[in-house]
Amino acid sequence: MFSTPFVLFFSLLLSLPILFFLAPRILPPRQSSIPISINDELDDLSLFNRAATQSYSNPNNPSIFAHLSSGKHPKLKIAFLFLTNSDLHFAPLWEQFFHGSPTNLYNIYVHADPKENVTRPTSGVFKGRFIAAKRTYRASPTLISATRRLLATALLSDPANAFFALISQHCIPLHSFVYVYKSLLVSPTFDSTSTELDPDLAHLGVRVRYKSFIEILSNAPRLWKRYKARGQFAMMPEVPLEQFRVGSQFFTLTRRDALLVIKDRTLWRKFKLPCYREDECYPEEHYFPTLLSMVDPAGCTKYTLTQVNWTGTHNGHPYTYHPPEVSPELIYRLRQSNYSESYLFARKFSPDCLRPLKQIADSVIFRD
Repeated sequence: MFSTPFVLFFSLLLSLPILFFLAPRILPPRQSSIPISINDELDDLSLFNRAATQSYSNPNNPSIFAHLSSGKHPKLKIAFLFLTNSDLHFAPLWEQFFHGSPTNLYNIYVHADPKENVTRPTSGVFKGRFIAAKRTYRASPTLISATRRLLATALLSDPANAFFALISQHCIPLHSFVYVYKSLLVSPTFDSTSTELDPDLAHLGVRVRYKSFIEILSNAPRLWKRYKARGQFAMMPEVPLEQFRVGSQFFTLTRRDALLVIKDRTLWRKFKLPCYREDECYPEEHYFPTLLSMVDPAGCTKYTLTQVNWTGTHNGHPYTYHPPEVSPELIYRLRQSNYSESYLFARKFSPDCLRPLKQIADSVIFRD
């Protein structure tokens, strides 16, 4: 007969493969993202409520278009929202972009990670443009919160903000400010998917309804893995798989959609859940496309105005351009779009691209 210790040892040895196989199905998976604190959540909720209750007139009102068609300067503005966790490497290029443009046509807001040593400009258009910010982490819902914080601040600060363009520190403009402004607020042909012309106003040559430029994809690779990154059934019932979307992190929203984003509570309860798989969890690429696809599908173009090269992607990051690649030909190529008349912005550029970009700024980038 086998001794009792031998039987116990043999039984344990046989059970190890079984435990190895069943453990992932029995034990809860390890969380890979950092949850948002209650204090941060309450602070944001207070800000969002103030912004939502102080909403202003809808810029899609036909009277706005009559105003645009008059000889007066239009008062609608573009809010540029810079989301960064490092210095604004291309601030000198953006300074050149805004130079000479009427200040009553744009606003600038910067959300800089407070834990990073981000240099705050003491002069120029970025001086005093930094908003109250909180810590951000990659592959976590803190990036959603930071973007909503920017939107809410811009909504509160100026009722004339009609478009909200989210920009990263690695983004550059592909055109002059005048081109960007006219494309978003004046041109009747820039949004090639828009056919909504009021017969009574068609002769004015303007759009009756502005749309948000945000990428919304329903057939992206690994969509199922991204969907269950928080747990296989964590998103149910509010977000079934067939309504889950993915898209670029950077977008340009109308005031209407910016308000819808900061008013949302239902989907946020799902998307703020921590992920168990960081390699499949990019909440900022899922939340905004999913939300706007569900609440305002007709108000979105489903494509972005920020050109991103995903060829040769590394660790979830897009392709990064370096100084030897910067040329007029690159700018012309980055502008090419299958949707609008042109891309307005592009990423991702390494900081040392600033010098060669400035060398072709006047002759190429800002010469439309």
